[in-house]
Amino acid sequence: MATVELGYGRNVRAFSYDEARFRLLAPTQAVAPLPDLEVHAALDQPIDAQPLEEIISPGERVLLVLPDVTRPSASGLIAQALVRRLVQLGIAARDIRAIFATGFRRALDADEKRDLLSPFIAQRIETIEFDPRDPSQMVQLGHTARGLPIELHRSLFDASHVILVGPISFHFLLGFTGGRELICPGLSSLRTIEELFLSTLNDGAPGSLDKNRAHEECERVAAEVAPSFLVNVVVDDRLRPTDLCAGDWRTSHRRLCAAYADTHSILIESPRPLVIVSGGGDPFDLDLFQAYDALRMAARACAEDGTIIIVGAFSEGAGAGRSPRMRDLLVAAFAEEAKKRRLVIVSELDEEQARAFGLEAAPSLEEALANVERSALGFIMPYGARFMPVIGKGAPPMPTDTA
Repeated sequence: MATVELGYGRNVRAFSYDEARFRLLAPTQAVAPLPDLEVHAALDQPIDAQPLEEIISPGERVLLVLPDVTRPSASGLIAQALVRRLVQLGIAARDIRAIFATGFRRALDADEKRDLLSPFIAQRIETIEFDPRDPSQMVQLGHTARGLPIELHRSLFDASHVILVGPISFHFLLGFTGGRELICPGLSSLRTIEELFLSTLNDGAPGSLDKNRAHEECERVAAEVAPSFLVNVVVDDRLRPTDLCAGDWRTSHRRLCAAYADTHSILIESPRPLVIVSGGGDPFDLDLFQAYDALRMAARACAEDGTIIIVGAFSEGAGAGRSPRMRDLLVAAFAEEAKKRRLVIVSELDEEQARAFGLEAAPSLEEALANVERSALGFIMPYGARFMPVIGKGAPPMPTDTA
């Protein structure tokens, strides 16, 4: 028997499994974190963009756009590197501000902001509050060709330069996180966010940017801002940076997405009737939108009419700050997946809360497995949506005998 630790909030759930029955879908080799010198080298040699020294002049105002707590990106490290460079370029600390791209998620508290910026930077620059429900905070810029309203936070237009900082990972709708996501949906009005999700939910696919309508719409909206610079980061399971791209907000984002797909795709020979997927632990299992992200990735490895068991705290449920329309959309999305497979969740949700989303609640992984045929072959995905199963040649063959 082998044992794997599945992230569950700030704790883990140990699971012992038969290696003849289950295959672990996880990286086989750890990637070393980037040394500080390589972080600065990436900033010195941006992709398809001039260095900050040639973009920014003394006296200008700079806005740093950072992700929320569900998108760890080593943002404190990056914020320190950027702010120090900006100060060296003659930008006064009072002319550097930060805003967190929370989208329709809840506002961050003071401790979360400090952690995301680093205590050193949080004491030195101003942070801006963002509320997608407040029309007075928004600038209305018409509609995209497909009819999506373009309503963005006005701080994006008050600054001389906008610098985006965010992580790269797979996303069930946009294909990948990062880049344009920090503006749309990150700093868009609730109306824009709701219309984006409602109009594109059936069009998106994790790991794909081409012909991805949601990605195209978000990129079109972000073009209204025309960010001056972008830093996108890949982090490991200890939230340390392992890869980084800086430069043009479109091309550097796309390049790191391609690199991420290469290093975070895992070949499988064929789907199996059982998949156990962990959200990945805190901060990847705060709410049920993250559970849905993990579910969509697990569905790639699970046979039709099979069983997916989702493991994670998901203590915020549908997510504090969510609109009724977004909650209804999430319920419908889970219901659609429940038509294809049995969905069980081991979480902090009670039975009634789980049932509202079409999920069966189980108090433990062992009890969740009690109603699964003992001979059913399965996959274990300990990192949620961060690794993508891909059916292809060269994958380990499916066992023929589990006795």
